[in-house]
Amino acid sequence: MLLDTEAGPGTSGAPQAASKATSKVPAAENTLRILKLLASRRGPMAASQIASTLGLPRSSVYHLLGVMEANGFVLHLHEEQRYGLGISAFELSSAYSRQEPLSRLGRPLLASLVDALGESAHLAVLHGRDVLYIVEERAKNRPSLVTEVGVRLPSHLTASGRAILAALPKSQVRALYPNAAAFTARHEVEGAIMKYSALSSHLDQVRQRGYATEHGEVTPGFGSIAAAVTDHLGWPTAAVAVTFLEDKVPAGQWPALAARVQKAADELSVRLHGRPAK
Repeated sequence: MLLDTEAGPGTSGAPQAASKATSKVPAAENTLRILKLLASRRGPMAASQIASTLGLPRSSVYHLLGVMEANGFVLHLHEEQRYGLGISAFELSSAYSRQEPLSRLGRPLLASLVDALGESAHLAVLHGRDVLYIVEERAKNRPSLVTEVGVRLPSHLTASGRAILAALPKSQVRALYPNAAAFTARHEVEGAIMKYSALSSHLDQVRQRGYATEHGEVTPGFGSIAAAVTDHLGWPTAAVAVTFLEDKVPAGQWPALAARVQKAADELSVRLHGRPAK
């Protein structure tokens, strides 16, 4: 998962200043709000900035930060007079990865998608410039695919990768693809994306359409449709995709297929406490 900006696409940057609902456990809620705020920023923050951003009294913020510091969830940088996330917060992140919630939540949704469409489906995450496949649900009587669990493929070649890249800020995509050497191809196909201008133009189409496609760039004769899964900041966490023999699925059926894929991706976004793609 990429966390290289203060906020995901389509957000204003910081959490809302005040909660509309009155919590029955305000100290617990405010502690979590502080942690979420720190996690959304590039670097440490001053206590006064935390207080003003969240609309909390400074005295309360200092008390909460003191407790969190004592338990390792925040680190006080004395020279800078700022607070950042501590080792306990990192341990929570590691535990999240070990428990594989994305795979656990995604697998039943993919199984339902396969049952409904009769085509194979998979879930992938961005790993550097590649996509890493973490779940595969193969449809009955369909051929095996290269996109098995644990396989990595260049993101610009795959529908899954393109769906994720289209949901990233353009500056982030440019950083991932700084020059021609970043582009590779598995097969010679018409209209292959081998430079940044072509990728940027293609991702604009994905954003406008709301889903990504791939035509034989991974395996000749096979096409894919994918949609991004987003977190609570609108940041792309993963992509849901279906893959099929192109000669079995006429072009006129692709939009309806895409709508089912988008619905599955949106549902997974909700289950991750995220915000569905619009």
